Amino acid sequence: MSNAEKPPQVPKKRRYGAPKNWRETFLAELANTSNVKASAERADISLSWVYKTRREDAEFARQWLTALCEGYDNLEMDILCRLRSGKTSDAEGGTFDNAMAIRLLTAHRADAARARALRDESDEQAVLESIDTMIDQMRERATASAALLNTEADSDGDDGQ
Repeated sequence: MSNAEKPPQVPKKRRYGAPKNWRETFLAELANTSNVKASAERADISLSWVYKTRREDAEFARQWLTALCEGYDNLEMDILCRLRSGKTSDAEGGTFDNAMAIRLLTAHRADAARARALRDESDEQAVLESIDTMIDQMRERATASAALLNTEADSDGDDGQ
């Protein structure tokens, strides 16, 4: 058979399981686009699996919100840049729909606020844990110093007799 007679190659589809590292790919694309469907397609995973994972895995749900928040922040910066520069089209000549972008941001304002609150709460918790660790270490050093002083005082008392 010559090359012209060979049937076209069809890419192999996975039979079972999810692609390796699909979560990282999905979350990165979600932060880039704020588009769940496009992110799932990029990660080669079904929408139903993505939503199921979000329902069942609290950490993934938190990461999802964080990625969306980042995406909304990026969109806000893009809109601000366009409005300040007066740009109405991209390099390929496509026009920007700033009004639609603003409606999208408005519709998802609560999600973005919730993601920021979760991030701030986790940052606050990390600071509190760090302070607790420092206090525990200070207490341990104080106890060790007191024990050392007591040992020295006892040995000084023994020499004087």
